[in-house]
Amino acid sequence: MIRGIHHVGVNCRDLKRMTRFYCEAFGFEPVDEGFGWSCEPVMDRIVDLPGSAAKGVMLRAGQCYLELFEYSAPPSDLARPLRPNDRGYTHMCIDVTDIENDIVHLKACGMTFSGRDHVDAGHVRTLYGYDPEGNVIEVQQCMPANGFTLEELRAANAA
Repeated sequence: MIRGIHHVGVNCRDLKRMTRFYCEAFGFEPVDEGFGWSCEPVMDRIVDLPGSAAKGVMLRAGQCYLELFEYSAPPSDLARPLRPNDRGYTHMCIDVTDIENDIVHLKACGMTFSGRDHVDAGHVRTLYGYDPEGNVIEVQQCMPANGFTLEELRAANAA
């Protein structure tokens, strides 16, 4: 039985900086002291990456978990972050309650938005931006009673 998404994983070059950013910007808190591995065949099998070595941390905000990884081996063959039009997981969406003020806060924490304002689509206000390493984050504010707010989703799951 599928119960829902447990966490989103984000690879980064500077784990300490990115942990600080997600904690300050979005209110995430570390779940534990972090983890790491090197030369561990079972981890290579889990991540399907022979010769892997990494450290990481699991963060939590409400019911959302974010797992940050900093791999030291093997080296990545991508020099740039994924863009919204690349194949694969290209963004995560953070739900906010006051998009105008929250974007000001996120900019102060180091997030960039390419000089654009949020778009009001009626049922949702939304804008894609970038964390300090260029990972795409959608910031959205769902309008009340649109059927997609976190409160409405929780209520639907409880029924």
